[in-house]
Amino acid sequence: MFSIGDFARLGRVSVRMLRHYDAIGLLVPAKVDQASGYRFYTAAQLGRLNRVIALKDLGFTLQQVRMIIDGQVDGGELRGMLRLRRAELADRMAADTARLAGVEARLRMIEREGQMSTEDVVLRAVPAVRVAELTAVAASYQGADIGPVIQPLYPEVLRRIEAAGVSPTGPSVAYYEPVAGSGEAVTVHAAVPVGVTTTTGYDFDVRDLPAIPTAATIVHRGSMDEADRSMQMLARWIEENGYRMVGFAREVCLEFDPDRPDRWVHELQLAVSRD
Repeated sequence: MFSIGDFARLGRVSVRMLRHYDAIGLLVPAKVDQASGYRFYTAAQLGRLNRVIALKDLGFTLQQVRMIIDGQVDGGELRGMLRLRRAELADRMAADTARLAGVEARLRMIEREGQMSTEDVVLRAVPAVRVAELTAVAASYQGADIGPVIQPLYPEVLRRIEAAGVSPTGPSVAYYEPVAGSGEAVTVHAAVPVGVTTTTGYDFDVRDLPAIPTAATIVHRGSMDEADRSMQMLARWIEENGYRMVGFAREVCLEFDPDRPDRWVHELQLAVSRD
């Protein structure tokens, strides 16, 4: 048998953790010396300890771990629990990856601040356009919230307009509107210009985007995760030239490679006014 200290080292856990597992009946010592109170464990108990740690690392509570190990959960239930936990971990990894990409984009933007110029900002009128579109709601205007919502919309709206015998007449457009009474939530519009004469009878919406009489525009090259640097240039230009912004920017996709975000080209169009 092994003392609690030796067993802890073999199992690569703390003595405090073993005492806690004993207290809740999850891993009881093979023997307790009645005179000294010392706990002793057998090598065979390392198997149970390893299962406890593995299930705990998967995110199960100690109560769930005990039920699983003691056979109170059948095979079907255990598979369901593991599948659910796998999905939760995958979602967390995706969210962490998106946050990491956002942090890296912010760092690159900060590093380039001294090199940023407003010379590429162009003030012009944007004509009205009829679009076919699908919409969804994102929790906020942040890139981490927008990306997962808008990305599935474009292939779906393109599939639907093709099935309807409609052809795009220009580059796709993304635009946004606040959701009334919902804090930071925004309605995300994935739109494609079309030349249809009727606006009904389709399994997608047809809408006329109004003209923008005065728009501050800039061409953004690269992933939209890094669009903040271009928005910052627009902000500087607007401030330096005495304008104010009106609403959210439209994003017109000029070049798109699904496998190479660094090759994307978008024009950002922001309505501005001096009123």
